[in-house]
Amino acid sequence: MDETVRDEILGQLDFLPVQEQMRVLEYARLLAASRRLAIPGRELSRFAGAIPKSDLDEMARAIAQGCERVDSNEW
Repeated sequence: MDETVRDEILGQLDFLPVQEQMRVLEYARLLAASRRLAIPGRELSRFAGAIPKSDLDEMARAIAQGCERVDSNEW
C-alpha cells in the first residue's frame, strides 16, 4: 500500500466521529471483497460463443419489446 495514501486516510479518520469511521471501514471492506470476487476477462473468454445466436436474437427481441412499453398502472 502506498504509505502516503494510507497516512492520508488515517489522518482524515481522526476528524470523524466513531460512527463515520465505521462507515469508512465498511466501505473499505466492501471494496476489498469486490476485488477478491473479480474474475479477469481473460478467464471469461472461454465462454465466448457459448450461447447460440438464435437464443441471443430471441433475447434481443424480448428486450426490445419489453423495454419499449410503459405500463402506467405498474406502480
